[in-house]
Amino acid sequence: MGKAKAQGLRDLGGVDRVVHEPARLMILMYLYGFKEADALFLLNATELTWGNLSSHVSKLEEAGYVEVDKGFVGKKPRTMVRVTSAGRKAVDDYRKTMQAALKKPRIG
Repeated sequence: MGKAKAQGLRDLGGVDRVVHEPARLMILMYLYGFKEADALFLLNATELTWGNLSSHVSKLEEAGYVEVDKGFVGKKPRTMVRVTSAGRKAVDDYRKTMQAALKKPRIG
């Protein structure tokens, strides 16, 4: 294995595990594109159950990557989830780490 490839694989050790989990990465990627979304949209887009979505959003909120606002539209409850600047940075950092790890070393 070449030096560059080995370094790329070592870089994976620093990957943010909160972001790396597939369901949370999917949630963050939707929010990255839309800035905010209601929980029903995220439920349908991710195809997670309410319980799984709630659990993953809670972990992202604890990490400071999303903000959750609960309110009402008329008499119906509505939960809005918004990506924070820290969440955007976490996605950007994750992308850079993965690109570095997957980069093929140049031969010659």
